[in-house]
Amino acid sequence: MRKVAIIGLGQTPVREHWESNLRDLAVTALRDAMDDAGVETVDGVCVGNMLSGALSEQEHLGSLVVDYAGLDGVEGMKIEAACGSGAAAIRMAVKAVSSGLMDTVGVVGVEKLTEYSGKFSTAALATAADADYETTMGLSFVGINALLMRRYLHEYKFNKSDFSVFPVNAHKNSVHNPNAMFRYEITDAQYAKSKLIADPINLLDSSPIADGAAAVIVCAMENVSQFKGKPVSILACEVGTDTLALDNRQDPLWLKGVERSVKKAYYLADIKPKDVDFFELHDAFSIITALSLEASGFAEKGQAIKFANKTDISVKGGLPLTTGGGLKGRGHPVGATGVYQVVEAAKQLRGDVAKEVQVENNNIAMTQNIGGSGATVITTILKRIV
Repeated sequence: MRKVAIIGLGQTPVREHWESNLRDLAVTALRDAMDDAGVETVDGVCVGNMLSGALSEQEHLGSLVVDYAGLDGVEGMKIEAACGSGAAAIRMAVKAVSSGLMDTVGVVGVEKLTEYSGKFSTAALATAADADYETTMGLSFVGINALLMRRYLHEYKFNKSDFSVFPVNAHKNSVHNPNAMFRYEITDAQYAKSKLIADPINLLDSSPIADGAAAVIVCAMENVSQFKGKPVSILACEVGTDTLALDNRQDPLWLKGVERSVKKAYYLADIKPKDVDFFELHDAFSIITALSLEASGFAEKGQAIKFANKTDISVKGGLPLTTGGGLKGRGHPVGATGVYQVVEAAKQLRGDVAKEVQVENNNIAMTQNIGGSGATVITTILKRIV
């Protein structure tokens, strides 16, 4: 298998893009990534997206994006894995290039979630859960994560206020990300007073749905010198899976999909958790941040909050988290999120972020994109190229 690298990055701001349609967002990000890389064409395009059919009345995204990007005759496919669609698209590109099937592949994650009412979008997002055993019972994703958080508080005897460490850190970092949706800090007191959505989850535990697109250009490592883009090595991009429904899991507080994904990624990258310099994790809800840290091997079971306070998850800390603001501060354009995570990690390794959030002496970055409540998990490990 060939080694692979990322040589181009592109992204639109995460916003409510009422003036732009799905294709405009996708093509803008993809062309920006191609310009950054210095490539005129690619061998294929992978489009990560979850809800174009339900919320934009548009499927067949692969050919649509290729057409409007001016890539006549190039192969294009849509990849869907719920909220994990973006990183799943990157994995398809990595497989195509590492196998030698293609030399250069464009990946774009794109989503528009704000065209309809929040109620309609929430119902569409719930299709990522088990339709027969969860959504027909009235469960939304906020409800599913509320069940997880309630159980966590019961099992490990934390106070609800202890979870503030995660969103407070994410918002502190998002201030310095010009593409973030919420560029302001929040306090512990604001977290404590935040409106409940589904007890015990409050508004500041929850990432906002949004519109946006992000893109990367993946190529063979042996070819990076042909392009102008600053390359970053992809050491691993691995998938782990679990059941869709929580009730089918032996322990709902242990994300087996995360465990399976990171074990394969660590093995391929030949690293251990202590080698990771910063982590862009999937903080769709505060409880998922805690469960991700534990199943990824950074904290013991039930100890993620203590780990976060002891290790320090700030930019200057022992394990910086969500340096671009994460899903909480940047926003969560579902099918695009996994690509945004990789773009932000690559910018960190290239030294292209604001000095206030630049992680010093970084070498290894890890991103983790989670579909559903942990049924599909893609962990990507990147390395700086000196």
